[in-house]
Amino acid sequence: MASGKGSGTKMVVWGILGLLILGLGGFGTANFGGGVTRVAAVGDEEISVNDYANALQSQISAIEAQTGQAFSVAQAENFGLSQQVLDQLLSQAALDAETARVGLSVGDDAVRRELLAIDAFKGVDGKFDTAAYKDLLARNNMTDKGFESDLRKDAARAILTGALATGITMPPSYGQVVVDWLGERRTISVATLDADALETGVPIASEADIQSWYDAHPEAYTAPEARRITYAWLTPAMIMDQVDIDEEALRQLYQENIDSYVQPERRLVERLVFNSEEEAQAAADRIASGETTFDEEVAARGLDLIDADMGDVSQDDLSTEAGPAVFALEGTGEVGPVMSDLGPALYRVNGTLAGSEVSFEEARDELAAVMSTDAAARLISGLLEEFDNDLAEGYTLEELADETEMELGTLDWTTESEGGIAAYTAFKEAAAQVTLDDYPEIIELSDGGVFALRLDAIVPATVKPLDEVREQVAADWEADALQQRLTERAEALETEVASGAAITDLGLPSETFEAITRQDFLSNMPDGFMDAVFAPGLTEGGTTLISGEGRVVIAKIDSVEDPEPSDENAAIAQSYITSAAQGAATDVIDAFSAALRAREGVTINQTALTAVHSQMQ
Repeated sequence: MASGKGSGTKMVVWGILGLLILGLGGFGTANFGGGVTRVAAVGDEEISVNDYANALQSQISAIEAQTGQAFSVAQAENFGLSQQVLDQLLSQAALDAETARVGLSVGDDAVRRELLAIDAFKGVDGKFDTAAYKDLLARNNMTDKGFESDLRKDAARAILTGALATGITMPPSYGQVVVDWLGERRTISVATLDADALETGVPIASEADIQSWYDAHPEAYTAPEARRITYAWLTPAMIMDQVDIDEEALRQLYQENIDSYVQPERRLVERLVFNSEEEAQAAADRIASGETTFDEEVAARGLDLIDADMGDVSQDDLSTEAGPAVFALEGTGEVGPVMSDLGPALYRVNGTLAGSEVSFEEARDELAAVMSTDAAARLISGLLEEFDNDLAEGYTLEELADETEMELGTLDWTTESEGGIAAYTAFKEAAAQVTLDDYPEIIELSDGGVFALRLDAIVPATVKPLDEVREQVAADWEADALQQRLTERAEALETEVASGAAITDLGLPSETFEAITRQDFLSNMPDGFMDAVFAPGLTEGGTTLISGEGRVVIAKIDSVEDPEPSDENAAIAQSYITSAAQGAATDVIDAFSAALRAREGVTINQTALTAVHSQMQ
């Protein structure tokens, strides 16, 4: 929301930083050809090709940063992101047109203040660097005049939206309603009915039950559409036994990674450095006499304990004088003064981490596996060209497996496939994209292996034969039958409770939850329990049933109480009032900009939009 000058300034700064850091992406120098300069306009206010490209790239980059995955322009179109970006720019253009119409602007001093505040344009001394400013703009095909014009527009737009949002508030009752709903407290008694409470015992499925359930629920036993794939692959693990291991090389590898196998004793140490040995000794004397403590000496120097903390260190991490002294101490305590790398210091030892050593003989098998895997991967890398040439000459995957080290396999692949080659991300991606017309090609695996695949057929979704899923069908029927019997029995018992019987008189395991709220979580209750016992219309004395997980819970509402008065609840109420007011203000601004767009008229250059998307692919 833009509510006032402060909010408007944030919009300006973040918009510019987004443009400079996330959204440039080379579009400053893009050539879209001909006289295409705009993608859309509101009245006479244009949205340039570069403004749209930069804004779209900024949103794509933000999504990639959040998800850690690539996000293409095609995905942006499919998910409606490109349309959202265009709509936002059209709204801004409508507001800019209105500020121009009414003569709303800001002076040069305001633009200058905004410009000087942008960190991207500051030098190492923290001050505005004119050369860096002009260079950064030039590298992105922008001019200082154009950039400062955008700053001026942003500031004017912030004033307009701030004026629109001013005075929009929500009544205190709005926040109180939310707090009343969230904080309402209920005391609930429950009894749990499970299979042990059934006189008839657990139902067992007959053959007729199995057949009828299978016929009535085919969707539960339908195998998804699959891709029948033939593949040839080779991994380091397949040829590890062909690699000769040199014993001397193994010992060298052990020495190169000695820190992983030999861990010296380490100690948790704090260090307090003084200007002179006399000061250090005086502090040591005060600590020894009990006059002060190490913590108090640290505080007296104007420091926090974190400033003195060295973490866990080995003897070699300390100075030649401090190391032996610190590691000669038995248990915990203070040492010093001794000379550190920074001067005379007192050390405090807070704990000892014992050292450990894995001998070469103990590590040999692990080292051999690492070395042979690495050697096998290099061997496979050397065969890549041979595999590529064989496929280029027309070898089938079967022939490739016959005449090379590669192994042949087949698989009806779905997105749920796992294990073996289906565990590799590269294979999953290739299997999902391959078509019946594609020729096999060599693709590398993350562990140094390779594979090639061929799509043989698309296997439609089919119902699995009953013999394959008989046990699952029987289990499903029995679970459903059990739930039905439990529910029937629970309904009869609920009627008794509603008529005045106590939960504890039902002869079932029972318990009471005191003063719980909607925000509580009861791990021992079925899913949906909280929604059920806080359902609208369920008042004090009311009962309800919650089914699931092979049981039915009978719940009675013993009491309903208002939220407990607290500062936290008051803060929650104010937070919802503020949030609702911000939402209402945003709606007002959106409605205003929509009205402006309708009044001024919107034109969209679809050719230019297509050109931008194509250029960004």
